[in-house]
Amino acid sequence: MTDNFLFTRTGRYLGTWPSGSAEWHAARKARLGGSSIAAVLGISPWESPYSLWCQMAGLVASEPETREQARGHYLEPAIAKWFADQHPDWMVFDTGTWTHKERDWQLANPDRLIRYYQPEGGWPVGWYDIEVSALLEIKTDADGSGWGEPGTDEVPLYYRCQAQWYMDALGLPRTYFAVLSSRLQFAEYIVDYDPADAQLLREKATEFLDSLLWGEMPELDAHVATYEAVRRVHPDIEPKLDLDLDDEAAIDFLTALADAETAAAADQAARTRLLNAMGKARRARWRKHTLATRQAKQRGKPFLVAGRKLPDPAALIGAPA
Repeated sequence: MTDNFLFTRTGRYLGTWPSGSAEWHAARKARLGGSSIAAVLGISPWESPYSLWCQMAGLVASEPETREQARGHYLEPAIAKWFADQHPDWMVFDTGTWTHKERDWQLANPDRLIRYYQPEGGWPVGWYDIEVSALLEIKTDADGSGWGEPGTDEVPLYYRCQAQWYMDALGLPRTYFAVLSSRLQFAEYIVDYDPADAQLLREKATEFLDSLLWGEMPELDAHVATYEAVRRVHPDIEPKLDLDLDDEAAIDFLTALADAETAAAADQAARTRLLNAMGKARRARWRKHTLATRQAKQRGKPFLVAGRKLPDPAALIGAPA
């Protein structure tokens, strides 16, 4: 039982605090949450292992909330209300921050908690011992990529990891996703607990936390969050200080620039071919993914906008459509 009258089989309730408050940050110090575990695995669109490591090591401060994150927070109550209306016999609860009872470093901050059914006649007055049945995660989706048919478990991989992490921490068998798309369409998805996936996440989390303990920084990678973290780690410029590169470092940089110019030319050619093939079409779709859209500003000429969070073609070629 917890002081917020909800309990789960393996969860320990810590409290509820305003996002970004001192208490909120203190609860996350030296702990890994659902969004962090995707970064640990290197599959988060927003965070890299390096940028997360720098934050948890105290080398840089957390980035301020983005407009996209703020939008999601504003819309969250409405999406939760839609989900509750689809399941009138269920109870949907606001919640706060939890950890696993034994693995204190495993943090869970679910959007909502679900109790499937209430006793006949409702809960007695003064009842403060409600066992949670499942999790609810609430998402807004900007471009429709990464999500499959509503009612399935086809959710973006980084959200699947978040769900597995939370279920493993709280001892719950299922996570529901309530999603509002950019076309203002509601959809529901269901992800069940996978013990093998959860075990893998715990192993990777332990390795990451050990690297913090021993001061072993992750390798630099191509993630934009890594670049931004390095900018923040080294904010000052010494006007009279030069760095003399060795041949290996110089060749690495020059080769990357040349490759980037070649890639930019190939990218422009591919965009032109796709724009021509689309004709009057608004979207270009491949299987269940939106690859690009044609857009125009103030009745100007249409231009091509590539989708976000696009799939890896190597992983999908040969797979069932």
